[in-house]
Amino acid sequence: MSKVKKDLQKSDRPKQKYQIMNWSGYNNALKNRGNITLYFSDEAIANWYSDLPAQKGAQFIYSDLCLEACMMVKCLFKLPYRQLEGMLTSLLKLMHIDHLKVPSYTQICRRVTTLDIRPFHIPTGGPICIAIDSTGIKIYGEGEWKVRKHGVSKRRTWRKLHLGVDPKTGFVHSHTLTLNDMDDGSQVKELLDQVNSPIKEAVLDGAYDQEASWDEVIERGIIPIIPPRSNAVEWYLNEPGDYPEYPRNAIIKRIDQTDRATWKKESGYHQRSLAETAMFRYKIIFGPMFFSRIFEKQEVENDIKIKILNIMTAQGMPNSELKRAD
Repeated sequence: MSKVKKDLQKSDRPKQKYQIMNWSGYNNALKNRGNITLYFSDEAIANWYSDLPAQKGAQFIYSDLCLEACMMVKCLFKLPYRQLEGMLTSLLKLMHIDHLKVPSYTQICRRVTTLDIRPFHIPTGGPICIAIDSTGIKIYGEGEWKVRKHGVSKRRTWRKLHLGVDPKTGFVHSHTLTLNDMDDGSQVKELLDQVNSPIKEAVLDGAYDQEASWDEVIERGIIPIIPPRSNAVEWYLNEPGDYPEYPRNAIIKRIDQTDRATWKKESGYHQRSLAETAMFRYKIIFGPMFFSRIFEKQEVENDIKIKILNIMTAQGMPNSELKRAD
């Protein structure tokens, strides 16, 4: 199949504009995202100290829920550990609960690796569509200017964040964190396993056009919406053409009959872009890099950030509609 130059795909039509229909409610939701009681809850205050039974050796003073609340404040406001201790002390004083002691920054830092973060409870309803994609989160290394000027050095590295997002609600139903050399398709099974709601459709980009990804989605009774590569050929069992009902083969035939743009519109493939929107929100709110250097701590840090993102989503999201021409 021949490739179409991008210049030929451009349209002279003006860019479509959208307007937010629930601005008042969304405006209040944006304000509530800064409400510290969403993250520093009454439950955390009531269970501030650990209730684990006494055992030999050092005892935990503070509960996991306490440490989780502390880390949520750290991630939300992008605070170093020492500044976090100072802010928590002032918060407890302002909330008139300064009879509670604040964990020291060294205690918080040491306990991060062992925390088991409880995911945010996402309201369940009918079958959902899940959009899966991945992005890079930087750990350390030069910025974009230096890379463009002097090239990439060996110290520049990142992690891969894989997300499963409901395009309709914006909730992140599943996520994994891997090294940067992991293949996207290897994470499909785990991402689908994490979703508690029934799944009707799974939308993935061309990087997931692999036999393992297709079979994983199909075996679960989920409709796969994955664009075959531009030079894709039909798969077969024993000889060409003996498996026409396989979803990938049906998609290739439909693209040959019409074109790729038409198939994307018919199948609803463009919902996948909302997974990229979730990644954009993640990086805008928390920044484009991890503050942790150890992979185990990065996993916990990411769990906390995803939980905060879902809490913010639950406060309210914009309801946009196509703006009418004047």
